Order: sequence, then structure tokens, then C-alpha cells
Amino acid sequence: MKRFVLLALALVLALPAFATFRVGYGERDITPVEPMPMWGYAARRDALSEGVLDPLYAKAVVIDVGDDKLALVGLDLGRGPTEAMMGEIRAAVKAASGVNWVLISGSHTHHGPVIELLDEPDRGQGKFDYAVTYAKELPGKIIEAINEAAASTVDGRIGWGSRDTDLNRNRHTKKTPKPRDPELAVVRFDDLEGNPIAVMVNFAAHPTVHKMMDLRFTSEWPGHMQASVEDRMATHCFFMQGAAGDMSANTSDERRGIDGFGKAMADVVIEIARGIETREPEQPGVRGMEEQFAFPMRIQIDLPVVRGAFKMAFFPELVEAMVVEFAGNTIRPRMTTLLLNNELAFVSGSGEFFCEHANRLKRESKAPKTLWIGYCNGHHMYFPTREAIEEGGYGADPMVSWVPPGCGEDMITKALENIEKLLSAE
Repeated sequence: MKRFVLLALALVLALPAFATFRVGYGERDITPVEPMPMWGYAARRDALSEGVLDPLYAKAVVIDVGDDKLALVGLDLGRGPTEAMMGEIRAAVKAASGVNWVLISGSHTHHGPVIELLDEPDRGQGKFDYAVTYAKELPGKIIEAINEAAASTVDGRIGWGSRDTDLNRNRHTKKTPKPRDPELAVVRFDDLEGNPIAVMVNFAAHPTVHKMMDLRFTSEWPGHMQASVEDRMATHCFFMQGAAGDMSANTSDERRGIDGFGKAMADVVIEIARGIETREPEQPGVRGMEEQFAFPMRIQIDLPVVRGAFKMAFFPELVEAMVVEFAGNTIRPRMTTLLLNNELAFVSGSGEFFCEHANRLKRESKAPKTLWIGYCNGHHMYFPTREAIEEGGYGADPMVSWVPPGCGEDMITKALENIEKLLSAE
């Protein structure tokens, strides 16, 4: 009998040890409180905002699996944080909460604040001092949301589901059939009793439904979708944008305006979320790989004539601030590949990727489920496909797409390789 007990104990000790799967949520209001330039439409140039239509938020879920912690953050902003902001955020949440993986996705609302201006002459200082102050304070609010989520984790469950919809359309190509990524994906995080902690929504469509010259801040249709889900499901909801470079919201008479389209989105999200059966993962864990690429730009932004053209198209202080981030006529996009619980893969890119990149990633990925997150951990303009560049048009031309042809394809190829490596890692 004693030998049997010792043998059983030895077998138990030989089994791989998995950490507990824990989930927490945090948020912060990031709505500007003073007038400042708005992000998204060149035609507005440096016109100052004129109030708030609805508030903007940073919403964070932290997944804690022992030695590794992942923060998923949805922002009601036009883009992900700048490179300098990301460095500050990563260091702070690692030191305070042990969060070592961070995905921060801007919803891409075109009615959010400009966040690129700097406390330097000709880059915001003196003329747009509140915008400079806002940019300085933004990382701290995101850090607070992540740390709050990390501090509130409980033992949890996870599940996901998706549906192909007609809620987006291709705004770029004139060719037929027009490519689309129709998938509306939902990830649901519950406590052990099955009560929802948060619902994450992943979908590809530009939040450009609201009137361009309304100078009030708004979270656009993603914010209205989130508010509707939260009200009807009594939980938290956050949005992480997909490969929306060539995807627009497919509005109609039945889903008109940011409120109507947001509620139409929420109807589908709620139906999917309520049908998800969450469970405790069999192998809780987060494994990841992160790359920063370096590509020569299709334009030379440091040339006076080129810089002058951009200043006319946008506004001088914004262009001068962007020159800092794109120094040396080199574009340095970031990509993160994460494998959660050996089942769910997240791949993120710091720009506006065309939908066929995400379609290929999902089609060829070896992971049981794969999601693409765009506008994440930075913003490096448009990433069209080779075919889209050959066709030309907005989003594919050098004015807004600064990477050479094939860069998006190369990044997806690398992501697929990364997923295979992560799946094979012990």
C-alpha cells in the first residue's frame, strides 16, 4: 500500500503544473476637458474641438496566469499610443503589476483627440499647450486602468464565438468580388460562477459614420455598441479594432448613425456572447513573440517639399511631431503574436492593415482560433496588399501608405511562423 501511494505521488509530481487562470477589469475616462485639435480628418486641419458628444474611455482586461500577465486594452482613440508612450506604459505596468504583455488598440474613431504633439517648439509647444498636456497625461491614465485590472483579478473562465455578418463593406477597391473580413468575434471572460466580467469585441470597420465637421468628441459607433452591450448584459464591454484599412461600416436605414449602427452591432454581439459557453482553460498560459520591423519609406518625409505638402494637407505642428517618430525615412511597425491557453492566438499590428491580410492570417493559422488586432501599440499608417497598391486609390497610395509593397504580406508570414513556434513550445 505504501509503495502504491508513493508511486501515485510520483506520477502527480511528474504532471505539468499549470497556473490558475485569473481575469480582472479596469477603466479610465480619457475625454479631453479643454479644446484641442482632433484626429482623423485632414480637412479639419487644426480646428479645435467644441465639446463632447459622448465620453472616451480606456478599458483594460488583465489575464493573470502566474508568471505571465497580458493586458488587452481598448481605447476610444484614433490610434494606438505613440512609441514613447508605449515605452512608458510597458515599464510602469511591468514594475507595478508584473504585466509583461500589452496590446493597446485604438478604435480608430475620427472624433478623438490628436495625441502626437510634443512639448517642443513647432511641435505643439506654445500653440497647443493643452494638447501637449493631454498627451503627457494619457499614458498615466492607461497605466491606471491596467493596474486596476491587474489588482482586481479573480479566478475565471473564458470562451469565444463569432459570426460572419454584413456589417462592413470594402471602401477601397472597384474590382469584384470585393474582399471583406465579415467576422464579428466575441471573447467572453467570466468568473467561476459564470457571471460575465467583460466582453471583448473584435471587428473590422472604420468608425467614420458621424459627420466630419461636428467638432465634438465621440467614441463613434464602437462606443455606442459598447454602451448598449453593457446596459443589456450588465457587464463591461471593450472593443479591439480589426484589419479595417479598407473596411467601412455598412450602414442602412435600419442602422443609421453612430447610435443606430452601434445598437445593430450590439444586437449581434449580445446574441453571440450569450451563446458562448465559458470554461476554465485546461492549460492556462500566455506565450508570445514581439517584433519591430524596419522598412524604407515610399516617401522621403524629411525633404522640405514633401514635408511642406503634408503640412498643407494636415497641419504643421502635427507633421513636425510625426517626423520625429519616422526619423531617417524609416517606418518601424510593431507586431505582437500571442498564444493564450494554447488555443487562442492574438496577432496585432501598429497600423491600418487591409482586410485580406487578416483573412490570410485566420485562414492559414494553425491555432484553434486566431484574431487580428489593428491600430495596436502604435500607428504606422496604411498596410495595403500588393494587389491594392497595383490598383491604387486612397489607402494604397504613398500619401498615406508609407510602407513598400509586400511589407504587410511579410509581416503576416512572420506571424504565421510565430504561431507555429508558440504552439510547438513546451
